[in-house]
Amino acid sequence: MSRTARAFWTTAPGTGELREEELPVLGVSDVEVTAEFSAISRGTEALVLAGAVPPSQHDVMRAPYQSGEFPFPVKYGYLSVGTVTAAGGRVPEMLGRRVFCPHPHQDRYVVPASAVLAVPAAVPAARAVLAGMLETAVNGVWDAQVGVGDRVSVVGAGVLGMLVAALAARVPGTDVELVEVRADRARVAAALGGRLVAPDDARRERDVVLHTSGTGAGLSTGLALLGDEGVLTELSWYGDRPVEVHLGEGFHSRRLAVRASQVGRVPPSRAPRWTPRRRLALAMQLLADDAFDVLLDGESDFEDAARVVPAVVGPGGAALCHRLRSPAAGAPGA
Repeated sequence: MSRTARAFWTTAPGTGELREEELPVLGVSDVEVTAEFSAISRGTEALVLAGAVPPSQHDVMRAPYQSGEFPFPVKYGYLSVGTVTAAGGRVPEMLGRRVFCPHPHQDRYVVPASAVLAVPAAVPAARAVLAGMLETAVNGVWDAQVGVGDRVSVVGAGVLGMLVAALAARVPGTDVELVEVRADRARVAAALGGRLVAPDDARRERDVVLHTSGTGAGLSTGLALLGDEGVLTELSWYGDRPVEVHLGEGFHSRRLAVRASQVGRVPPSRAPRWTPRRRLALAMQLLADDAFDVLLDGESDFEDAARVVPAVVGPGGAALCHRLRSPAAGAPGA
């Protein structure tokens, strides 16, 4: 059997290509995964494709199985689902299992068995790619301390914002608004339990605001929606871009605050009990809900990655969760 694999590499601003590489020898505690789907994370991968990861964050933003170095060339990504087609002598029980792995876009790869998470039978492979983004949303909701009965606004209705709103809507008694300039996403928001409104129509005096739009305008909008002494939880990451935010008017007199949330750390109040793996397993368990399929709005063949990834993450890209489908996944929609 061939020991070569193909992977998508970003090679210059807005440009990528498929490259062949040799697979490493399978260790006794390793698994070889044949990928079915990998999802494109629009926000982060747009910054990677643009070469906009600042030098101070090169180590922090390194994906678990990244190859190469920022800015280019780099093999990046972290939302892959596939089947274990070979297993080392110490992990024979893994053979044949469908698994999630935070691996770049690649058709086959070898990783330690401890790096993969089994996908439950109730979660289709095409939906399981959302696990990494839902894990980020879980962390954000924890950081924001969403409570029973809270009035919650989520600014930005991309995949992350939709997932945050879906989780917040499952807390008893919450009133959840998704604040977004794109009215065509109202149906998706409603399917996940949120109500989509334009910024000018958003309700004020909110108990909790989470920001995911990746824009200074969105951040300013979120601050304007908070009630007194409120805290905005910031989930967007801007790379090397400066962000202009409005801190005038009542920002100081109302004693507002901005708190960062980043999936790299479990919130301190939960860290003694929650590991990142337990958090990821929770996200995977939550994906048994068919409602999340509304976020899956496109598939392309892995062979077309060099054309598709720049189109999806570039200016004007409108996809929510676009996936690259490997031959092992079968026909589109399978």
